[in-house]
Parts: sequence; structure tokens; C-alpha cells
Amino acid sequence: MTADKNQAQSKLISDAISKVLDEGSVAVLATLIDATGGESNIAVGAKLLVNESPNRIGSLGASDLDAAVAGQALTFLVSRREAETSRVESFAPELGHYSGARVLFERIAAEPRLVIAGAGHVGASLARLGALIGYRVTLVDDRAEFVARELFAAPNEQAIELVLAEHWSDAIGESIGNGRGVSVAIVTRGHKQDEDCLRAAIATRPNYVGMIGSKRRTNFVLDKLREEGTSEDQLKNVHAPIGLDIGAVSPEEVALAILAEIVGERRGGKGAPLSSWRRS
Repeated sequence: MTADKNQAQSKLISDAISKVLDEGSVAVLATLIDATGGESNIAVGAKLLVNESPNRIGSLGASDLDAAVAGQALTFLVSRREAETSRVESFAPELGHYSGARVLFERIAAEPRLVIAGAGHVGASLARLGALIGYRVTLVDDRAEFVARELFAAPNEQAIELVLAEHWSDAIGESIGNGRGVSVAIVTRGHKQDEDCLRAAIATRPNYVGMIGSKRRTNFVLDKLREEGTSEDQLKNVHAPIGLDIGAVSPEEVALAILAEIVGERRGGKGAPLSSWRRS
């Protein structure tokens, strides 16, 4: 491939990646990192971007290799891993003429977002913990004193977006946006606030929605939305009560239990002890 074509392809891929990040969607960037055993038409550094559609941008240098790598890219996407390397022979043994070639697959997605409804003790603790592990956090409350910047003054808390809600449903809907890559934790102080936030969250279809409270309290809210016509398919995706059962007591422990479930859902984890195999 000529230098001009290389530059043009790089620009196309760069623009496509920017679009993926702006839209909150996801894609896979496949880069040829070893061309050993391959034909002369492939070269180390060639790139192919594959989105969920799946549309392809760029090329590794051969149509049959592009098709095989695009298929493996979609498999990689389902795995929820961030990156992995694979030899072509492991996923396309029929392409013996590329058997020694190796491809790096990388997930392209915007940083995960966490929208928290309610800035009480649990919500504030969850915001701090979420920011600490790399989530872009938005903390919403209708009480100005609970979303004051001086409460979140530590260096790693500066990026937490603080939103004073005039109307809960409007503030939550605007904070969630298109819902892609967004987890929503509803930890407000009462039924009415829970209803407003959950109603708004369900409408945006984020990746995760959870609501704090006892079984009685959460069922009360879910039943109210059911009576309004919210479908069972939408309601069954609500994690209520929110979080994993770790015996949490303090606000910080409850926040940890909530974030553990959110991370597990995002990464495809099971929430079981890693040592359980020893006792089976």
C-alpha cells in the first residue's frame, strides 16, 4: 500500500473511531502485528475497524483475511474483553496461507459512565468510588447542599459532574443521554423520587439500571410503573434491590456492593467467589 493510501486509510479509521466515541457506541480495531507466513500483500501495522453493524473500515491487505478477522472481531466484542491477540490459524484455519499471522483486537468504546440519582451518604460514596475506578460519574440531587462542589474537593473527585435537579425525571433523562455505556444507580430518599428516576431511566434504555431499597419498597415502585403500562421486559432488567449481597452495612460498603454488581454486569462476571472451584 502506498504512503498516500496509508495516510488516507488512517484518516478514515481515525474519523470512524471519533464517531464511535461521540455516539457512545462500540467497535473493534484489528491491527496486524505479525505477518509471518503471510502473503506479500499484507503488512504489519495494517488496520481494520469493525463496528456492531458490522461495517468495516480499512483493510489488512486481503479480502479473505478481512472477512475472517471481521467475524472474529464480533466474537471478541461479545467477550467484553478490552484487548487480546490471536493467530489467524486459531479462528480461520482454512486460511492456511496466513497461518503465522497474528492480529491484535482492541475494544473501542467511550469511558463507562455512571449516573447516580441521589447524593445522600450512599450516593456520594458511590460517586467517589466510581470516579476512583475510572467511571465518568454524574451525581444528581434536588438539594443544592448535597451537590456542592466543596463536598467533592479531592483531586480524583474533581471530574464528578454535579447536577442540581429542578425536576428529577428531566435531570436524569438528560444525564443519561442515549444510554449507551451508561449505568444508572437510583439511591434517592423516597418512593416518589424513585418512581420519577426509574421512569426516566427505563425510557432511555441504559446498559444497567438499579434501584436501592428493601424488597417491599422496590416492589412498590415496580408495581406502580407496571400499572402505568411499563412492559415486563423493561421491568425485568431493573436490578432491585440494587447490588450484590456482601453483607454491607456502612454507606461505603453499600456503595461497594452496588459498584461490584455494575462492574460485573459490564464485564460479564458471575459475582461468585473466585475460589469456589476449590470447594466444588
